[in-house]
Amino acid sequence: MARAPQTKLFVLDTNVLMHDPSSLFRFEEHDVYLPMVTLEELDNNKKGLTEVARNARQASRFLEEIMGGNETSNLEEGCPLAIQGNRHLTGKLFFQTEHVPTDLPGLAGSKADNQIISVVLALKKQHTKRNVILVSKDINIRIKARAMGVAAEDYFNDKVLEDSDMLYTGLRELPENFWDLHSKDMHSWQESGRMYYKVSGPIVKSLLVNEFVFYEFNKPFHAIVRKIEDNTAILEVVQDHMNPKHNVWGITARNREQNFALNLLMDPNIDFVTLLGQAGTGKTLLTLAAALTQTLDKKRYSEIIMTRVTVPVGEDIGFLPGTEEEKMAPWMGALEDNLDVLNKTDEDVGEWGRAATQDLIRTRIKIKSLNFMRGRTFLNKFLIIDEAQNLTPKQMKTLITRAGPGTKVVCLGNIAQIDTPYLTEGSSGLTYVVDRFKNWAHNGHITLVRGERSRLADFAAEVL
Repeated sequence: MARAPQTKLFVLDTNVLMHDPSSLFRFEEHDVYLPMVTLEELDNNKKGLTEVARNARQASRFLEEIMGGNETSNLEEGCPLAIQGNRHLTGKLFFQTEHVPTDLPGLAGSKADNQIISVVLALKKQHTKRNVILVSKDINIRIKARAMGVAAEDYFNDKVLEDSDMLYTGLRELPENFWDLHSKDMHSWQESGRMYYKVSGPIVKSLLVNEFVFYEFNKPFHAIVRKIEDNTAILEVVQDHMNPKHNVWGITARNREQNFALNLLMDPNIDFVTLLGQAGTGKTLLTLAAALTQTLDKKRYSEIIMTRVTVPVGEDIGFLPGTEEEKMAPWMGALEDNLDVLNKTDEDVGEWGRAATQDLIRTRIKIKSLNFMRGRTFLNKFLIIDEAQNLTPKQMKTLITRAGPGTKVVCLGNIAQIDTPYLTEGSSGLTYVVDRFKNWAHNGHITLVRGERSRLADFAAEVL
């Protein structure tokens, strides 16, 4: 195992492989080492239909491919990681081939974690010139390892962003001198009831397509970037949904971000919308109002499909009596609450009218479980994915690729409320799509900031 001292030796914990089987190929020129306990834990977790079990099985397949036709005698020299599409890798994979004593001072028994730390300590003694590092998603083993004098790191390769504060917000404030710098050669015109401005100047290079811009000085100006060509940008003034005249299913926007969100939700050219925001910012209410208007009034979509992750994620929804819809009902309290609000928006219809509307709405909203999404294609549907922060990037891909022609997909979530083990703000599927889809002509994103529930809820969010 004598390699150049500058290449590191990474010892992988089982949870890294179960989180991302392709992690084996993410260490470039460095070597990867697997303790025997890791292989045993992979074996213990391979049964079942969960994401973790699938990943454990895939990791085992990768290991067999890497070992290839190597005879047992060659294992100590390591197996090259350069297989299939990973030919650029120069690192090797090593397995634990000899017994390592686990008598660690201060650590009780032969728990799997302690055995892994023992292996790392033994490797450190063996390779004094090399950097031996433990890689694990488990915070506790990293703390224990550091206490024993072992270098330990989290697995970062799955992170879309290091810092969730850097995530694209979908809107940008224009500086006070914006018009002075950008009004040279400016054109403005009207087209199908909308006002457009063509501007050029220094800010254009940093703008993204479908990003909202706002100017809040002497003459407030709210617009969306429609096109960027060379050094010019075309800005379209947004529809003012704060004005009751432009209400959506009786709902008016209560702040700037909600107004921008409604513009995205009502735009037929935007196929994919992501709305991020704390509890009470109006994500679900605005989305349902826009969905009902476009499904029942404008007939743009044939029905609304709502789905959310039933945490525990991906587990079956059980053998309880009832249809898929009835089993999903307990998870759909948020939908019921918002429908109550939307159903009270029209005061003139009376009780009968309201009951009739409610029945009509019920027939057009379908509640689906994530578990049965594979292989489906949705045509002309308004698909709402609620609590999307609990989805892995892979699950998110599975869902979004269900969209057929004429379908609009809306993802709602709050990355500060992730309930799934192994997912963080940086590696959530919601963060992943916000980052990957920005600057696509048919995508829109907005981060809602202000809670609009009640003065009590706002005060509680501030002080508690």
